[in-house]
Amino acid sequence: MRQSSIAGKTALAGLLTALAVTGSLLSFPVAGSKCAPIQHMVNILAAVTLGPWWGLGIAFGASLLRNLTGLGSLMAFPGSMAGALCCGLVYAGLKNLKLTCAAETLGTSILGGLAAYPVAKLLMGSEPAGLFVYMAPFFISTAAGSILAFVLITVLERGGALERLKEVR
Repeated sequence: MRQSSIAGKTALAGLLTALAVTGSLLSFPVAGSKCAPIQHMVNILAAVTLGPWWGLGIAFGASLLRNLTGLGSLMAFPGSMAGALCCGLVYAGLKNLKLTCAAETLGTSILGGLAAYPVAKLLMGSEPAGLFVYMAPFFISTAAGSILAFVLITVLERGGALERLKEVR
């Protein structure tokens, strides 16, 4: 990989991480989790522009920074990372934005929701009402973020800006 390509990807990843962290100021609580739709929008934008592994790294970095700054809870890790990996893999394989948004929504709400249960129970010391309790709030957050991402990426694509963002590959 060219040095300039790595630098461009790292710069874009840093910008997307910063957007996810600052976007978490626009969060709302649902059933013990902080719903941050901007994180899910960033996951999809990262999937489309950088790929699945960069998207996973961005989700991890944003979750870590959100926790260190008090803007998120430990739920940020399973919620954002499961969706980022799912949508990144779907986009890498199919190059279909609608399916990528669906993969973000389902990956976050189902896989992330299930993974949140042991995080809440073992790491946060809470007593969740059941194994599936985090699926609904994660679905609300990720559905909103997926809609935002679909609109944003469609606008960027029509304006030609999406191709410029993809050039960092």
